[in-house]
Amino acid sequence: MITWGSFVLGSVLVVAGCSVGERATPSEAGAPTTPTGCAGHVETGSLPDWADEGFHGDTRMPHVFGARGEIVAVLFGHPLAQVRPDASSNKILWVARPATTSPDPGESTTLKITATLDGTDTRVAHEVAGGPGPSIIDLPEAGCWHLDLRWAGRTDTMDLVYAERKP
Repeated sequence: MITWGSFVLGSVLVVAGCSVGERATPSEAGAPTTPTGCAGHVETGSLPDWADEGFHGDTRMPHVFGARGEIVAVLFGHPLAQVRPDASSNKILWVARPATTSPDPGESTTLKITATLDGTDTRVAHEVAGGPGPSIIDLPEAGCWHLDLRWAGRTDTMDLVYAERKP
């Protein structure tokens, strides 16, 4: 005989098992979970309220959240690609969640990006002067890139996938 408690516990375990390895979308209050492997999951829903300044209406732009939910990469050049056949660029608008404390005036506001190609020692550094904002981030090889992001005493990480060159 199945009791109500066994049914509820079993249901919780089944639901929990279905979400293993998926990337959660950060809520306004929390940060996403960090899965294993490449987590470069591109969201296509509305931008969070803290990231939609300057956009109008129900803005639905491809975007990727940082693992801690401190920053979002809004992808104007989606999908990102090693080489873009139409000569467009890999334009990314970096938007940081508003800080909860005043930044240390001695900290650089420059967004420093260290990108590492998954499974290799290949590293590329980029900087966005003045902190999170518009940028062109071209990377030399296709694949999953792990990004270490640092700005104004804050940090986050994210994975971005760059497609192979198309002839």
